[in-house]
Amino acid sequence: MVQPSVMPRNLDPFSEIASQVAPNPLIAITDLWESALHDLIASEVPVLPYVPQRRKLPSRVLRVRTAWKGIESILADLIQRFDVGRGRCLEFGVEFGYSTAALSCFFDEVTGVDLFTGDKHTVNQRDIFSETSKRLSGFRNVRLVCSDYRRWIAHDVSLYNLIHVDIVHTFVDTFTCGLWSALHAPCVLFHDTVSFADVRRAVSTIALLTGKRFYNFEESNGLGILV
Repeated sequence: MVQPSVMPRNLDPFSEIASQVAPNPLIAITDLWESALHDLIASEVPVLPYVPQRRKLPSRVLRVRTAWKGIESILADLIQRFDVGRGRCLEFGVEFGYSTAALSCFFDEVTGVDLFTGDKHTVNQRDIFSETSKRLSGFRNVRLVCSDYRRWIAHDVSLYNLIHVDIVHTFVDTFTCGLWSALHAPCVLFHDTVSFADVRRAVSTIALLTGKRFYNFEESNGLGILV
């Protein structure tokens, strides 16, 4: 069900930690990644292979073109292995809704944030918000919000069980959105860790800063998993 764009206002017990790492996610965080790169050069972050023990398609799979195809079959395995709660999921980067629909099979509520106009790394460059909203209108636990991720993280102080990051594939954007996500969820997924080196470097840097483990699923353009 598509609802109006309303920012959540829950209290965030991680807010003190987050403010120490990056008090202003729109400004200070971009300074942080530059210094973090120097540490990353001298510190090798281990990337652990993620090999699913079982695969199973979720109950809802959309018929749309997607680079995410294949990942939906490991979600149940991933959620069970890392003991991910089933309450709230946040997704940055919805596009046609394929991953959103798959994630909605495992969480009570899924919020999808996207500009829905594509970016320099996508084939689609038109406004597809209405199209995607209509496609997911029957999914009662899905809420779509037309917003830039920077605006969202500047206002959202709530916690999630899992966050999926699949935005413009630059280091700065992935790092900015990803570090915020790592401070607001115990499990964060990053798409395109194989097809975009900048995404993989950003995930490694976040792992270094937060002490989280970095697993990587090599198929479907790569899925980084921080837990």
